[in-house]
Amino acid sequence: MSTPSTPSSAPDRRTVIADTAINLVATAGLRGLTHRAVDSAAGLPAGSTSYYFRTRAALIGACYQRLAELDLGDIEGGGALAAAPGDREVVAAVLAGLLHRWLTVGRERQLARFELSLEAARNPELAPELHRAGQGARARAAELLAALGTDRPQEAAELLAAWTDGLLYDRLAGALAHDRPAPDLAELTATARRMIDAALTDTP
Repeated sequence: MSTPSTPSSAPDRRTVIADTAINLVATAGLRGLTHRAVDSAAGLPAGSTSYYFRTRAALIGACYQRLAELDLGDIEGGGALAAAPGDREVVAAVLAGLLHRWLTVGRERQLARFELSLEAARNPELAPELHRAGQGARARAAELLAALGTDRPQEAAELLAAWTDGLLYDRLAGALAHDRPAPDLAELTATARRMIDAALTDTP
C-alpha cells in the first residue's frame, strides 16, 4: 500500500481527502463514498485515504469536521459580524448572505451535509462526531444573539440553527424545491430578520 512519505504532508492531505469525500457524497450519495473512490477522485495513490482514515466512520467524521470548518469560515467571512456584532440589521444581512450562498454556489456542500448528518442517526458511533462538529456555529450564533440582547443565548441559538437548517432543507430538497424561484437576497434578508426577531422573543 502506498503511503505519504513525510508526516508534514498530513494536514494538507487530510483536507484534500475530506473535501473530496464531501464532493463525492454531494454527487453520488453515501453509496458512492468509499476509500477507493476518494483516492481516485482526489488523484491520490491507492491506500492514501485508508492511511489517514482507517474506517468509514472515521472518514465521515472527518467530513463533519471539515463541513463545520467551511461553514464557520463562511459565517466569519468579510468581518461584518466582528465589526458590528450588536447590530440586528448587520446580523440579518450576514445571515441572509449565508442563506443565499448556501442555496446557490454552496448548495452541493449543504446537500452533502444533510446526507452525512442522517448517517449519524443510523450509526450511533458517529453521533458524538456530529455533535462536536455542530458546536462551533451554534456557539458563534449564541455570542451574536447575546450581543443582540437575549439573556438565553444558547436556547436562542438552537432555535436559529433549527430554523436555518429547516429553510435550507426545504429549499434544497423539500417537496417543492424544484418549483421554487431562484433564491432572492431581498426575500432572504426579510426572512432572516423574522428568524432573528423570533429567536430573540421566543426564548422564555
